[in-house]
Amino acid sequence: MYFVFEMFVVTLSEQEQRGLAVKLTTLLSNYRHISDSYIIEFFSESLWDTLPVSWQKALGDLTPPQIADLLLDRDLKDRRYPSVWPLSLLALQTAAHALSFPRKAPAGDPQDAGAQMPDEFNSNQSQSSLLGQIFRKHVKPKKQHEIRRLGKLVKDLCDQANCNSVVDVGSGQGHLTRFLSFGLGLNVTGIEADPDLVSMATKFDRQLLETLDKESQRSGLHSEHGPAPCHVVGWVDPKASWDVFIKQLHVTASKRDSDGPITGQYEKKQLSVPSKQEMELEPNSYQAHAEELRTTCAADQINTVVSLSGVKSKNDTHSTSEHMCKLSSESPINTLPFIESEVTIPDVGVDPKGSSNFVLTGLHACGDLSSTLLRHFANCPHVQVITSVACCYMKISTQDNPNPPGVIQPHFSSASMASHSEYGYTMSDWVRGLPGHQLSYKAREGACHAIEDYLHRLREESGLLRTHCYRAVLETIIRAARPELRRPGVQTVKKAHTLSFSEYARMALPRVGLPADLHLDPVCVEAMLAQQGRVVVYFSLVLLLAPVVETLVLLDRMIFLQERGFQSKLIPLFDAAFSPRNLVLVAIKPGAAQSFNN
Repeated sequence: MYFVFEMFVVTLSEQEQRGLAVKLTTLLSNYRHISDSYIIEFFSESLWDTLPVSWQKALGDLTPPQIADLLLDRDLKDRRYPSVWPLSLLALQTAAHALSFPRKAPAGDPQDAGAQMPDEFNSNQSQSSLLGQIFRKHVKPKKQHEIRRLGKLVKDLCDQANCNSVVDVGSGQGHLTRFLSFGLGLNVTGIEADPDLVSMATKFDRQLLETLDKESQRSGLHSEHGPAPCHVVGWVDPKASWDVFIKQLHVTASKRDSDGPITGQYEKKQLSVPSKQEMELEPNSYQAHAEELRTTCAADQINTVVSLSGVKSKNDTHSTSEHMCKLSSESPINTLPFIESEVTIPDVGVDPKGSSNFVLTGLHACGDLSSTLLRHFANCPHVQVITSVACCYMKISTQDNPNPPGVIQPHFSSASMASHSEYGYTMSDWVRGLPGHQLSYKAREGACHAIEDYLHRLREESGLLRTHCYRAVLETIIRAARPELRRPGVQTVKKAHTLSFSEYARMALPRVGLPADLHLDPVCVEAMLAQQGRVVVYFSLVLLLAPVVETLVLLDRMIFLQERGFQSKLIPLFDAAFSPRNLVLVAIKPGAAQSFNN
């Protein structure tokens, strides 16, 4: 049940939420010069000199394990300081730890700060002992850990809300979708913007059913599993209203009878789509047609629905919905999955025979996608529960930076656009009104770093610690040669920590348009390399503030929900050393589950 997590849940009253937001913005305002700094500018911007002299004396000679114990490990009780630390430094350390949301793994999943693998991988580092073999295929260990824990939480919440339908947004290759549907018996729709990923998801669904068929034939036993999921190709526009999102899903009228398939009232709509035979005969001539169709569908807010109609287990008593389109993994068209000539579009109206309510989930929904789902939860009457796991905070839109780099912008207009004043941060009126609430791109990017992984490097005194120093030295060389270049992107040099700096520079300089044999001042370079310890200390100070920034972003979302009458809770659901973005925001509509508020 969900309540096994209760003792680890972050639950705050309205007054506590607002008070914490004030403290967080105050702390970050005082140390913005640290959270906004780039470690690659350590030498070029003299970052060490920006620290108080008393801090420099206290931190300058610390070993990496001491940095881990004294600065970053919030759970360490017995700290032994080699010297007297200034009160201002102790205050920062204490406040950063006290104000950040806890990241400890739930009971039953013990976690040692800096550990690398959860206990479920003790026997085999690539196979979770707690997840069925059919759900581990094609799934990396980190994702196995995540889908098992989030899947069970979603199932418990569905049981509490008496709701059997789930929408998984940003479903990718369908790993969570498969576990929720085939494994836990839920009626699941996954929506994903990348048609290639949807193609893979459907292929993996088919492989799972084929595996179950083979096992049934070998054992002679009936293979029981949940209904096949539905996969939708669609981009969730952060500026579009919830009713547009509902139309994308094609499933609000759908329900699954306890002993039968997904049913509902559907309206058929003919689209000019080439048949499979036509595609196979003249694949090249339909390439442009496929791209045109995809663009047209996006413009009309029509999405391709892909599932396993016609590809089901021989022993499966749950047939898939007749309105779903058929995907061909052998299709020569890469830009659009193969769909039959007749595409059926369900009526978005509510099925009078059943409920149109569903649970909304997003596992590491990137950037504004997480905040968009929270707005849909707050505004859409059909969404009863939400579980939101965020990531990529630097891709969140803000008033200062409404179009952050790397974010896809809509290429079509919608008649149901939301206000452009709605950003990924801030979401709440309260946080927006606080002085110093602004979070820079760099601060939000820093909040995505894995502090537990860095703790492990510090305690192991890993050679990887020198990579930041290498890049900082390289930055000074680049600026000396080309002053107009500031923080240019340098593609990762593989195993840079195993190279001498001169070898590293020869590989990295051409990537920014400089000659590999550029003259380096050996005395100057060695002087900077000798300060690697200071670089590590400064980066650790940046990491100390990273959970504070993440806490403010997530707290803003909790307050947003509270301002609209919804209570929410945060659960550190995953092992933070294994899955750094491990905090799950959970909210349930009033009346959907009374036990949630008890």
